[in-house]
Amino acid sequence: MAVKQRVGLVVSDKMDKTVVVAVENRAPHPKYRKIVVRTKRYKVHDEENKCQVGDRVRIEETRPLSRTKRWVVVDILNQTSDA
Repeated sequence: MAVKQRVGLVVSDKMDKTVVVAVENRAPHPKYRKIVVRTKRYKVHDEENKCQVGDRVRIEETRPLSRTKRWVVVDILNQTSDA
């Protein structure tokens, strides 16, 4: 069984050990063929609180960690500068 992975942008890091990651999905409309952008937000476990707003991260599905958390940060692809 394949493990689900997504790549998205961190939009909130205000919680302890949790970040909110927005994942964009671009797909053509079934009838009109225009590219439609759909965004889904996931609550993601970040054990070391390394992620900051604006970081591009890869997340992976895991067992339920809380009522809304079912994803964990695998790695940080692009990190925003601290300056």
